[in-house]
Amino acid sequence: MKFMKLGSRPDTFYTAESVRTVSSEVSSDLIIEVKGCKYLLHKCLRLQRICCESPETSQHQIIQLPDFPGGIEAFELCAKFCYGITITLSAYNIVAAQCAAEYLQMTEDVEKGNLIYKLEVFFNSCILQGWRDSIVTLQSTKAFPLWSEDLGITSRCIESIASKVLTHPSKVSLSHSHSRRVRDDISCNGADSQRHKSTTKGWWAEDMAELGIDLYWRAMIAIKSGGKIPSNLIGQALQIYASRWLPNISRQVKANQGATSDSDSESTGEISSKHRLLLESIVSLLPSDKGDVSCSFLLKLLKAANILNASSSSKMELARRVALQLEEARVSDLLIPSLSYSSDTLYDVDIVLTILEEFMLQGQSPPTSPPRSRLGFERRRRSRSAENIDFEFQESRRSSSASHSSKLKVAKIMDGYLQEIARDINLPLSKFIAIAEKIPDFSRLDHDDLYRAIDIYLKAHPDLNKSERKKLCRILDCKKLSVEACMHAAQNEKLPLRVVVQVLFFEQARAAMAGGKVAELPSNIKALLAAHNIDPSRPPGTLSTTTSIRGDDQWSVSGLKSPKSRTSTLRMKLAEDDFDEYDMNPDGLGRSSKFKAFCALPTGPKKMFSKLLSINRSGSEKN
Repeated sequence: MKFMKLGSRPDTFYTAESVRTVSSEVSSDLIIEVKGCKYLLHKCLRLQRICCESPETSQHQIIQLPDFPGGIEAFELCAKFCYGITITLSAYNIVAAQCAAEYLQMTEDVEKGNLIYKLEVFFNSCILQGWRDSIVTLQSTKAFPLWSEDLGITSRCIESIASKVLTHPSKVSLSHSHSRRVRDDISCNGADSQRHKSTTKGWWAEDMAELGIDLYWRAMIAIKSGGKIPSNLIGQALQIYASRWLPNISRQVKANQGATSDSDSESTGEISSKHRLLLESIVSLLPSDKGDVSCSFLLKLLKAANILNASSSSKMELARRVALQLEEARVSDLLIPSLSYSSDTLYDVDIVLTILEEFMLQGQSPPTSPPRSRLGFERRRRSRSAENIDFEFQESRRSSSASHSSKLKVAKIMDGYLQEIARDINLPLSKFIAIAEKIPDFSRLDHDDLYRAIDIYLKAHPDLNKSERKKLCRILDCKKLSVEACMHAAQNEKLPLRVVVQVLFFEQARAAMAGGKVAELPSNIKALLAAHNIDPSRPPGTLSTTTSIRGDDQWSVSGLKSPKSRTSTLRMKLAEDDFDEYDMNPDGLGRSSKFKAFCALPTGPKKMFSKLLSINRSGSEKN
């Protein structure tokens, strides 16, 4: 860090009876009061204009300077300069010295080589040339915002910092420690090492994180306007700044919410207001391209925005950006605490639903086949333009695949999210279902995770009535459950009875048709398959990947249908523990005694499953 010394005389200032004075053979005749501190000096100081404006007393002339910039330290520095006493100037005190010298009008009009001139030379030739000096000086302008703006100190420091960020660090005058750290990241032959390349490129981010948000915002705007810094480095710098100034926001707010006195509540409001401004400023600086900042960082900002009650525009902007890369999110990051007075839920499900809606609106799939040529019958040699068209088509196919895979990932994430929020006893059923139904059917290759979420919700909400439990389970496709999930569901007493019957039926059919051994199916199941135009002699496709077509009561058994069949969906009407009439197809197929026996299952799910197995075994022995 650069410094400058002025003057050669030793320091002769001393304090006597709370008055600062200077040892001199000439008696002092001027009293100057600065911020409650009195100085006994001489009129020969370059304060002629001020002395002329103040009334003279009998003994001493008293001049009060209550609004003196920089306080007693800056005034004493100027006074020592007038007496020729050695003073040391650096980035830490140059702003205060400049403001004080301007206040005292220590210009060239008074004397050649006055303090203002010397400070200006040092500022331009040394301070603005060094990286660390510019940062420290800019930071110190916060104590004198109006003076620094009027004198152009703030703007010149920002311009200096921005120009250095846009320059390679090897060409920037850094402090000794920082310069050594950057040189360690550069190989001996002058080329950036791959190991430290990203660190070297973002060498400026940590030092700039020391600035207050108003100065930091202006400096970042200047850097972004230069157009030379990649957006991902801007994102990394913002993440460093946020981790520096927004740590443990939730803990701070909770601690402050326990404040009872008026003064505590006022200070809490001040802290929240400052953090809110800081957060909204960071959001306004976020680069616009996808992937420039991590999804985890965006969700942390969204959590902080919720806690700090940031503006709705900032929240929506963050939600939109999260939606662009939702497939990168973690379930823990999506658990955003809810601090709304209108909701008793633990987590803000509404904002996650908004993110999910934004995600589903993006990434329209391009056409799956290339457009036909008007002269398709002509077999000519392919031109470069045709090759370019094919290349663009292949790229569009790749983007379509990426969009599909991202939806598969998001479906997995959201099912995990449902398992977490399902434990909240205050979570309304409508919100749980709304999140689950936003995921397209093709995005869930299996329904095991969704079943776990439903099971958790049923355990956490034992007071759900029959209608609500049926409504909850309508989002579950039993054909997409694994064997383990089916075994669990068959013994789950919290599920509606019709769901247990569906699970048992599909599992029985799947087990019987495994390996093509459909000849040993019990006659009641074979009759039911034949009623839906399914040939038992041919091994069917995997039940877990068939498309679901829901019936009138939204309970699907379409996995047993042939696509060409026009028969209506099988409808189950069950009482709480018993079966009602079972409507069959218009083909005229009635209820056989074997089918009645298949439906007449015991109430207990364990007994139900064992009875189906016994029916299957008895049918096999007869055959």
